[in-house]
Amino acid sequence: MEHTTFSLGGNEGRQVFWNAEYFEALLFLFTFVALAIFGYGVYRRWQMWKAMGKPEIRTDNMKERIKILLKDGLLQFRTFKDIYPGLMHGFIFFGFCVLIFGAAFDATEFHITEPLGWAFLRGKFYLVFSLLMDLFGLLVLIGVFMALDRRYLQKPDRLGYKGKPDNTPDDAIVLLLIGGIVITGFLIEALRIYVTNPPWEHWSFVGWTISKAFVGVDHGTAKAMHKALWWIHTFIALGFIAYIPYSRLLHMITVPANYYMTSLQPVGNIEPIRDFETAESFGVGQLEEFTWKQIFDSDACTKCGRCQDGCPAYLTGKPLSPKKLVQDLKTYWLERAPQFAAAKKAAGPEGEVQIPEAQKAMVGEVIDLHELWACTNCMYCMENCSAAIEHVPKIIGMRQYKVLTEADFAPELQLTYRNMENNSNPWGIGAHMRADWAKEIGVKTLAEDPNVEYLFYVGCAGSFDDRGKKVSTAFAKILQAAGVSFGILGTEEGCCGDSAMRGGNEYLYQTLAQTNIEVIKGYGVKKIIATCPHGYNALKKDYPHFGGEFEVYHHTEIIADLIAKGRINLKKPVDGLFAYHDSCFLGRYNQIYDQPRKILKAIPGLQLTEMERNLAKSFCCGAGGARMWMEEDIGKRINVARTEQAMEAKADHVAVGCPFCLTMMVDGIKDKEMSEKMDAADIAEIVWKAMDMEDAKPQGEAA
Repeated sequence: MEHTTFSLGGNEGRQVFWNAEYFEALLFLFTFVALAIFGYGVYRRWQMWKAMGKPEIRTDNMKERIKILLKDGLLQFRTFKDIYPGLMHGFIFFGFCVLIFGAAFDATEFHITEPLGWAFLRGKFYLVFSLLMDLFGLLVLIGVFMALDRRYLQKPDRLGYKGKPDNTPDDAIVLLLIGGIVITGFLIEALRIYVTNPPWEHWSFVGWTISKAFVGVDHGTAKAMHKALWWIHTFIALGFIAYIPYSRLLHMITVPANYYMTSLQPVGNIEPIRDFETAESFGVGQLEEFTWKQIFDSDACTKCGRCQDGCPAYLTGKPLSPKKLVQDLKTYWLERAPQFAAAKKAAGPEGEVQIPEAQKAMVGEVIDLHELWACTNCMYCMENCSAAIEHVPKIIGMRQYKVLTEADFAPELQLTYRNMENNSNPWGIGAHMRADWAKEIGVKTLAEDPNVEYLFYVGCAGSFDDRGKKVSTAFAKILQAAGVSFGILGTEEGCCGDSAMRGGNEYLYQTLAQTNIEVIKGYGVKKIIATCPHGYNALKKDYPHFGGEFEVYHHTEIIADLIAKGRINLKKPVDGLFAYHDSCFLGRYNQIYDQPRKILKAIPGLQLTEMERNLAKSFCCGAGGARMWMEEDIGKRINVARTEQAMEAKADHVAVGCPFCLTMMVDGIKDKEMSEKMDAADIAEIVWKAMDMEDAKPQGEAA
C-alpha cells in the first residue's frame, strides 16, 4: 500500500497537493505567532495568579496528587457523574486529545521518522490510524452539537441564574472554533480522497462518505479547494491555540491544575484561626486575605452549574448560588489583580508593596450578606464540582470576618452564641440538666466508672431537646441490651461547637472544643460514639487540630456492627414504607451511606424506598452551617422542600440518623399538615422498637 499521510486537516495529502516548499516556512511562522500569543496570555494570567493571596502549601504528597490528577483531570471521573453533560464533555475532550496526538504523530512521521527511514503510517497500522482519527473526530463533532443543543435549546437552569441563561459570546466562539477545526479537517480529508481515490480510504469513513458529495467537480478545482480549506483549517486551529488563555478555554489549564492542588485534608476540613492573640482582624474581609489557592479556585470555575443544581439554598429561592458566588469573586479578582501585580512590580523584590485601596467591600457588596448566610454547609457544591473548587471554606472565612471582626450577624445567632458561652448548649438550658435523661435507665458517667470501652458523646440535642432525648434513650438501651461497655460525661460534657465554627464564631468554637478535649483526655478515652453527625464530624475531623485524637463512630456504624455480629435481635416487625434521609454531615462529609440502609433492611416488615435526591446527591434538611438557629425569611423552607420529596416517594415514615434532621423533618411534616399520614424517627428508635425490649433491665441491673 502506498503511503498517504493522514490527520484531520494536519499534514494530509502533502505529497499530492503541495509542490511548493515555502508553505512550511509560513506554517512555522504562523505557529510561532500563535504560540507567542498563547504564551503571553498564560504569562499574564500567571502574574495575576501570584499577585494576591496568603501562602498555602498545595504541592505536598506528589504521588497522591498525581493520582487525583489522572483520575479526575484526565479520565474525567467526576465529570461523568452526570451522564449527558459528562458524555458531551467526554466526546469533546477525549476526541480532541486523540486528534491532537494524531496530528503530532503525523507531523513527526513526515519531518522526523520518515527521513530516518522509520515510517509507521503504512499498511494495517495506517488503516487503524485512519479509522480512529475519523471516529474521534466524529465524536468531537457530536459533542459540539450536544453542547449547542444544551446551551442554546435546552437551556437548563444550572447554565444560568434564576432562569436567566449566562451565555456569553465567548461560549459560542469556543464551540465554533472546535467545530470549525473538525469540519474543515473532514472536508480536507474528503477532497484528498476524492482526488486520489485510493481503494483503502473507506477506512477514513467520514471523509470517504463526504467525498461522494464532490463527484463531478474537476480535480483542478478540488485541489484549489483543498489548498484554501487547508489554510482555513490551519488558521482556525492556530487561532484556537492563541485564544485559550483569553477565554473559557483556559479551564484546559486551570482545572487540571486545580485537581493537582486539591485539598488532601479530610472532607469538609476548616483550617482553624491560630493567631487570635496577634491578629488585628479575623476571617476574610478582603480578597487578598484568601489564600492564593482559594483565589485560583475562582479561575478554574467553568460555570457548569453542577454546584447550583443541588444547592438547597438556591433551589428554595434564596439568593445564594455557589456558581454565582465563585464567579462574583472571579470578576472582583479580575478587577483587582492587575492593580496588585502592578504594585508588586513597582515595589521590586525588596520594596514594600502598597496595597491598592478597594473600591467596594468584598463582604457585603461583592458578596451579598443574604448569600453569605444562606449556606447550610451541606457540601453538595464541593462533592459535585467537576473542577475541585472549594466553596464552603470561603463562605466560612467571610462569616468569620462578619462575626469576629465586625460583630455583624443575625440576632438569633447572637442569642445562640450567648447560650453556648453561658451554658455550653444552644438552647441555654442549665448545664446541670445535661444528664437528666440518663438517670432513669441507669447509664453511668465516666466519673462514676471510667473503665468503659466507649464514651457515648450525647451532644446538646441528645441531652436537652425533648425529641433528641428519646433518641439518646433508645440508643443507650440498645447498647445495654447488646452488652456494650459505655459511659457518658454527664454534666462534664460540653457543646461540640460545630454551629459556632460554621457560623463564623471560631473563637467560641475553639474554647468549647479545647474544654471538651481536656475533659475527654482526662479520662483516657480512646473510642467515642456520637448520635449527632455534627458532633461526630467535629470530634473526628476538627478536634485533631487541637490535639483531640480519638477513634470516633456514629451510632449507625455501631448498630450495623451489632446486627452483623448477632448481638442484638430484631424480632418485632415494623410495618410501613420508610424513606431514609441522608444527613449531609453523615453522607457527603463522612461517606456513611450503607450502614443506615443495612440496618433498615434488616428490620422485619420494614419496606425501604429512596427519595429522588439521595446518597451523594441528597437534599439538605436545612439545619447545617448554623442555619438550625436562624430564621428562613426568603423563599421556601428547605425542610419543607425535603418533606415534599419524601411525600413524592409515597413514604409513610422518614428515617434519619441526625437530631437536626429529625427536628427539621418533624417540623416539615407539620408544616405540610401530614402528621396523620407520615412521621419521622431516628434509626435508633426504629431499631429499639424492632428489638421489642421495652421491659429490658437498665444497665446497672444487667446480668
